[in-house]
Amino acid sequence: MEKEANDNFRFEKLSDSLSICVSHEHGFGTDAFLLTDFSEYKRRDKACDLGTGCGIIPLIMQRYAPPQIIYAVDIQPQAIKQLEISIKKNNIDSIKPICADLKELWQGAPLGELSLVTCNPPYKAAMAGIESELDAHKIARHEILCNINDVCFAASKLLKYGGRLCLCNRPERLSDVIFAMKQNNIEPKRLRFVSKNPETPPWLFLIEGKKNSKPFMQVLPQMYVWNENGYTLEMEKIYSKGLHEEKK
Repeated sequence: MEKEANDNFRFEKLSDSLSICVSHEHGFGTDAFLLTDFSEYKRRDKACDLGTGCGIIPLIMQRYAPPQIIYAVDIQPQAIKQLEISIKKNNIDSIKPICADLKELWQGAPLGELSLVTCNPPYKAAMAGIESELDAHKIARHEILCNINDVCFAASKLLKYGGRLCLCNRPERLSDVIFAMKQNNIEPKRLRFVSKNPETPPWLFLIEGKKNSKPFMQVLPQMYVWNENGYTLEMEKIYSKGLHEEKK
């Protein structure tokens, strides 16, 4: 069982009117902003974020035209407690925190009803690379409690016909991700690689698949995060989207 909430909880602002509860165990990075933007979520969506951690993706969505409902699922109690704190502080009613194992989903899960599932999954296969000593970081970074096939299987169960799964991962896992999608009746439709700058190879890819769709994948232009002046214009727009907007 994860340790109880403690004094290391703190708040970071996501906009003028929105803050998120973070801790040493459960925080967020640039990839969460990239994935949220790539998902092209809509107000009409009924969505779910698998492995939500502190709820960064559902909370970023709150900055501008959020989906009508977002189930935020994580197996770690402290992560869900942090999200609950954020929900209360920001007076949000469209995010539904769920402490559950995505391999088993949860009682009353909206099977076959959702139009969008997002997931920022563990990037490294179990036993690959140097594992963090902190359990929460191990779970977030390595396929210890779930793997990419578990994510795609859960997404396929939750999505309706034509529903979309959007996720990110490291380029070396691309073949694993595409295979897992196809094994679970999710057809890859959009793919985009992300590099720090034009001189460096991609460090991340973003991919969208549709349930029960026909094969055809669009490879989008490569994205760059930095230029000689700092963030690229596209990255600035992603970070600032809805930054000074009141929740609607």
